Amino acid sequence: VGLGNVWRFPYLCQRNGGGAFLIPYLIMLIVEGIPIFHIEFAIGQRIRKGSISVWTAISPYLGGLGWASVGVSFFVGLYYNVIIAWCMFYLFNSFQSPLPWSSCPGNGTVAECEASSPVTFFWYRETLDITRDIEDSGGLDWRLTLCLFCAWLIVCMAMIKGIKSSGKAIYFTATFPYVVLLIFFFRGVTLEGAGDGLARMFTPQVDKLTDPVVWLEAATQVFFSLGVAFGGLISFSSYNPRKNNCTRDAVTVAIINSGTSIFACIVIFSVLGFKATQDSNRCLDEFSVVLQRSIPDFNATVTRGNYLGFQTAHNDSPAVREFDFTTCDKARNLDTSGCMQPSRDR
Repeated sequence: VGLGNVWRFPYLCQRNGGGAFLIPYLIMLIVEGIPIFHIEFAIGQRIRKGSISVWTAISPYLGGLGWASVGVSFFVGLYYNVIIAWCMFYLFNSFQSPLPWSSCPGNGTVAECEASSPVTFFWYRETLDITRDIEDSGGLDWRLTLCLFCAWLIVCMAMIKGIKSSGKAIYFTATFPYVVLLIFFFRGVTLEGAGDGLARMFTPQVDKLTDPVVWLEAATQVFFSLGVAFGGLISFSSYNPRKNNCTRDAVTVAIINSGTSIFACIVIFSVLGFKATQDSNRCLDEFSVVLQRSIPDFNATVTRGNYLGFQTAHNDSPAVREFDFTTCDKARNLDTSGCMQPSRDR
């Protein structure tokens, strides 16, 4: 269980039609995931060598598969540790009250933040300090560099003694995500709008199933979730007794792993539903203020069911015509939640 389950799967599920993404994912899990998972368990347990040596032992011409898996693991490790560094940066900043991403700095004097949102501003400006284009690297941020060093240090401490140290670390890494997910689950499902988020997750957009990209991303996600073709499964299974029931282990682990992905998706979508509701309520409140200021004796209540009628009826008012109704639509918010766009201002 890792970032592939908790972070990548919910993101792909939201982007690819909610419940519709579960259909190709489960099909790919059966067609490619569990069989490859079983094969890697079996050959590692039988030949009892690492990911490079095991393919060379099968055939000298297959040694490149082992080196390719090492290369893939290296590059995935590079960017996964960057994500962990971001998480650590947010963790350290969360010990402040109020949270630095809860409001714009400068009491409304920072135009870039006012034009987007405090969350978006903190991510793109305070965390990444993003530049205008990829040609301008912007240099190193000592805070993120320190977080990245800590991330690699943790990996080093977990792996420095091989199976002995990683075996001990697994007691924490295997249980802690479930503790956090359970806490977030009970908190998430009690938030306003959580039901809308869960409805969006379990309501499939069937038209997405005709898009081959959805099937490609489902197949790719199976590799990320199960960790197949990275070489690690072969290495770890080489320590199993030769008579271990690897078939049972492969099926059991694959089912639990995929179940965790779906459970993490439920947690994330409940929070996305809350965020979409909050954004919609904020937009409606701001629109109500605009109407009260621009329309004499206006005292009606603006809701999601009638705001479009007020927009049409008072469209002759310049303030109403200039108002941004983008976030008033809860359904649209659910489709775009988490997809933050950076400001181009520097």
